[in-house]
Amino acid sequence: MKTVLVTGATSGFGQAIAQRFAAGGCRLIICGRRMERLIALQASMQQRWSTPVLSLCFDVRNREATEQSLQQVPHFAPALDVLVNNAGLAAGLDPIDSGSVDDWDQMVDTNLKGLLYVTRQLLPLLKQSSAPYVFNIGSTAGKYIYEKGNVYCATKAAVAALSEAMRIDLLRYGFRVTNLQPGLAETEFSLVRFKGDSQRARAVYEGLQPLRAEDIAELVWYCFNLPPHVCINEMTVTPTAQANPFYILRKGT
Repeated sequence: MKTVLVTGATSGFGQAIAQRFAAGGCRLIICGRRMERLIALQASMQQRWSTPVLSLCFDVRNREATEQSLQQVPHFAPALDVLVNNAGLAAGLDPIDSGSVDDWDQMVDTNLKGLLYVTRQLLPLLKQSSAPYVFNIGSTAGKYIYEKGNVYCATKAAVAALSEAMRIDLLRYGFRVTNLQPGLAETEFSLVRFKGDSQRARAVYEGLQPLRAEDIAELVWYCFNLPPHVCINEMTVTPTAQANPFYILRKGT
């Protein structure tokens, strides 16, 4: 039984990825900031698939809380086979000359520093796996810089750089590392970015069929199940209606 840890598991990509691995017979460690959602997800997976689950409630921005929480992992499983660094967010959509510094801090602390805190703490356990795998959930924003995306785009470009660095530095240990970069996907992403403005969030996906969280989960599952000598270093995926952030086909346009 493989052991998989997913950050940001309380919604969107993280929740769907955790469920996909549970359906595949894996042992799950689910992490997030909302305990009630973690408890609900754990109960659901245990009931549906009889999955062994450990729930850890912490904010990846808090280094001390992250390290303390992840110290429980070795007591749950002797090794860790898969780490999915999914916790991340966009906050605001403003020009760089009027952007919120608090938003910038939140994105840098979550998308970059949080990813590093989690990965560093778990590397000793991952090294004990016969086929360690790290998935970093990036974004097309890391490839294509768009107006008012500034700091969010910068953090996701850095995720791409860190993924490549991990691949190089951990090569000697047989690690596979995949940077998965989704385009438009309808999750809580836009609702968080626009601070609960549901009308503005819905408009992002109007006139097209966006990706679903389950689509991303299937791609992660596909990569994981490739032969151990095969590593997809980078995968960029968009809905069919989106060529890139600048070219989107919407109904009626």
